[in-house]
Amino acid sequence: MKKRIRLTVSLLVFVLMLGITGCAKSENTKATYDTEMMTEITEVLVQSFVNMGEDQLNQFKETSEFSLNYTLLQSGLPIQSEEFISVIDSWQAAINECGAYESHGEYQTKVTGDGVEVTTEVTYADKKADMTVLFNEKSYVESMTIDAHYGTGEILKKAGLNTLLGMGTVFAVLIFISFIISLFNYIPAIQAKFGKKEAASPAVAPVMANEPEEELSDDLELVAVISAAIAAYEGTSSDGFVVRSIKRKTTNKWN
Repeated sequence: MKKRIRLTVSLLVFVLMLGITGCAKSENTKATYDTEMMTEITEVLVQSFVNMGEDQLNQFKETSEFSLNYTLLQSGLPIQSEEFISVIDSWQAAINECGAYESHGEYQTKVTGDGVEVTTEVTYADKKADMTVLFNEKSYVESMTIDAHYGTGEILKKAGLNTLLGMGTVFAVLIFISFIISLFNYIPAIQAKFGKKEAASPAVAPVMANEPEEELSDDLELVAVISAAIAAYEGTSSDGFVVRSIKRKTTNKWN
């Protein structure tokens, strides 16, 4: 396994050394890309992934970021560790969806505002797909996308499944909302039930609290009336005597 990785790294270095000669032509021109070198890098990536098994590709994912960047730097491959893992994920996803790799066609390059796109048609065991490798303005690999070709039946099947999933989700949410709204009918009854309990307990307290004050107020009025009556009878002022207590009789008869 280690021999295969060393062989792949050596192949990458060899191919990149061949592509360095083409960089001198566009060294002083920002708008010019060495598309031939980018095509060679794309071919190196494809052939490296084809020769590696699933376990070897997964080993790159388990490698630390520092170690992977060091390995890529030694190989001369213009790609960072994060983007390299993303490219591996795209390759593995295509294999899982389209089957084993068989071949690919000629590479086509297209200069865009963000860099260069290298595209080709790839033939897998189950279906064909379009592969696009994107290089940024610094000629570094940014991403790899592989879009499978689907027949009319597969497209309709996926569209139907997406429609059912979307409609099912909407109806499920509507049913849940309807259930929540139906619970609102019980809120007034619950509020009334708890409201009666809260109102019943403090009703007695104010009456009991106010009774002594009301009795004291009545006694003071009665004292004032009696004092005035005695003062009028004696022909004196009410300031000359004090009423100590008042006792109510149990009967209404006057003796």
